[in-house]
Amino acid sequence: MGKRILVQRRGRGSPTFRAKTHRRRGAVKYPPLALMGKRGFLTADIEDLMHDPGRGSPVAQVRLENGEKYLALVPEGTSVGQQLRIGPKAGVRAGHILPLGKIPEGTPIFNIEGQPGDGGKFVRSSGTYATIITHSRGKTSVRLPSGKTRTFSSTGRATIGVVSGGGRPEKPFLKAGSKHKARYAKGHTYPKVRGVAMNAVSHPHGGGAKQRPGGPSSVKRTTPPGRKVGLIAPKRTGKKKRG
Repeated sequence: MGKRILVQRRGRGSPTFRAKTHRRRGAVKYPPLALMGKRGFLTADIEDLMHDPGRGSPVAQVRLENGEKYLALVPEGTSVGQQLRIGPKAGVRAGHILPLGKIPEGTPIFNIEGQPGDGGKFVRSSGTYATIITHSRGKTSVRLPSGKTRTFSSTGRATIGVVSGGGRPEKPFLKAGSKHKARYAKGHTYPKVRGVAMNAVSHPHGGGAKQRPGGPSSVKRTTPPGRKVGLIAPKRTGKKKRG
């Protein structure tokens, strides 16, 4: 009789494997869609720049001209006291938030709304940015950091600039404890032990002196949780042959 393997324990959803979300600052998204008035934009002031646990880039506490506050991702070079604008007539400047249809081609942007009004879903990692390619019939084509081109509604909002916190991955962790805390904040386990390095009682790949799975690592999609490790219902396995 074996023991519950790690994937079974994680699947139960116990507090051990949950991200510590109670330490986070809050939802980071654009304020709700509202009338911009005759000017066509709202002004906002950055009151503070803060670290958000589990997030690579800093977040800013922004106060709108009507007194409401919200958390926002800000571009490189942002400082406390800086004024931002939100709206179709805000002007193309780093930190300003505009509809995609009002942003010129070739402009770097981030925090793009997948659907107008959702607050921003795409390009939010530190140091990343997307590029406006073209506008056509209410749609805007954007080149994402991955190199893929995606089409968004021209009424969806985005922020001008590059997400702050660039260069973060360049700093080495130096020790396992630092890496553990960084992964712990996101609910990820570290270090992660290979199944072949475990005892036979702890993992289907465990046991044996040569640290090999001991059998095929492919399993059916209907395999029970205690055996469902390795390649789950793969279409193919092995190294691809050229020609």
